[in-house]
Amino acid sequence: MVKHLLSAVAGLVIVGPLALAQTSTWIPDKTHSEVDFSVVHMSLSNVRGHFGNIEGAIVMNETDMTKSTVNVTIDVSTVDTGVAPRDSDLKSSSFFDAAQYPKANFVSTKVVKSGAGLQITGDLTLHGVTKPVVLKVEAPIGPVPGMDHKLHSGFAATTTISRTAFGIAPKYPAAVVGDEVKLTIDLDVAKQ
Repeated sequence: MVKHLLSAVAGLVIVGPLALAQTSTWIPDKTHSEVDFSVVHMSLSNVRGHFGNIEGAIVMNETDMTKSTVNVTIDVSTVDTGVAPRDSDLKSSSFFDAAQYPKANFVSTKVVKSGAGLQITGDLTLHGVTKPVVLKVEAPIGPVPGMDHKLHSGFAATTTISRTAFGIAPKYPAAVVGDEVKLTIDLDVAKQ
C-alpha cells in the first residue's frame, strides 16, 4: 500500500509541472472577430472601417500568459467602410493594393503583463512591409462554452500605426489622409 502511494506521489511530482505548463491552441471565430480602423480625413472627420476573415492561432499557455504566442492573418480584401466606391479605392494600388498584398499578418515576439491586461509586441506585415508594433490587450474574457460546444475566450486590443511607414498611400499628405491609423482588434477565439 505504501509502495503504491509513493509511486503515485512520485508520478505527480514528475507529471505535475508538465500538466501546469500545458498549452492549448485557440482559433479565431470568423463570424465574431474583426479588425476596426479609424483615420482622419481632410483634417475634419474620422473615417472608420473594418476587416473580417481573421485566421490564425493563439497558442495559449494557460498558467502563464506571457509564454503564449499569436500568429494572425487578416484578409485585406475584406475592407469595408460602408461606402462601396471608397472600398474599391482602398483595395486599389493607391492604398492597400489588395491584388498584390491580399493579406496582413501579425506574429508576436513578446508578451508581458501590463496592469490587468497584456502588452503584446510583434511584427506586423502589411502592404509587403514588416514593422514592429505593440498591442495593448485588455484582460482576456472567458472562457465560456460556445454554441459549437467548444470553449471560447475574447480578446480586445488597440494600437496605432503609421500608414506611410507601411508604404500605404504615400502620395496623400496627412492633411488629406491622416498618417496615424488607430486599430481596434476584437477576437473571439475557440479552443481546439
